[in-house]
Amino acid sequence: MAIDRQKTETVHWHAVFTASRAEKKVRDRLEELGVECFLPVQTVLRQWTYRKSRVVVPVIAGLVFVRVGRQEQVKVLQTKGVVALLRLKGEAGAAVIPDKQMEDFRFLLDFSEEAVEMTNENIKAGDLVRVVKGSLRGMEGELIRHKGVTKVLVRIDMLGCAMVNIPASFVEKLNK
Repeated sequence: MAIDRQKTETVHWHAVFTASRAEKKVRDRLEELGVECFLPVQTVLRQWTYRKSRVVVPVIAGLVFVRVGRQEQVKVLQTKGVVALLRLKGEAGAAVIPDKQMEDFRFLLDFSEEAVEMTNENIKAGDLVRVVKGSLRGMEGELIRHKGVTKVLVRIDMLGCAMVNIPASFVEKLNK
């Protein structure tokens, strides 16, 4: 009796670079192949010369997240519109994004009433906090002041930080 290696193989979250403006098509193609993927999107108000319109845009341009094992990485790389898997400098394999960071990031996107801002600036670590009020209640992250505004921040080691405005009264400091 043969053992299906794909079923017993450890799967991890990875970031996949896509062709320019091809994130939604890549996500759709990967889903058709049965690959677990996540494209963080949000609705923003765009201003054109004569009109305003709400548009759904990727939070991180040119990037889709996939949760695959080593064997499925080849299938992902062969998908039309996929450019490469994110790799860390000096590393041979694809960079692994910890499950906890992806859970926090997805929670932030799902429940934030404001637009989530991505940055790869070198932001200093702040106090660890838990949100106790509002739509993000229960989420843990860091409390920082960025450009004079209080924000809750979720770090994604390889990609930077996702952050959203939050009143300081909505959080409590964690003792860790």
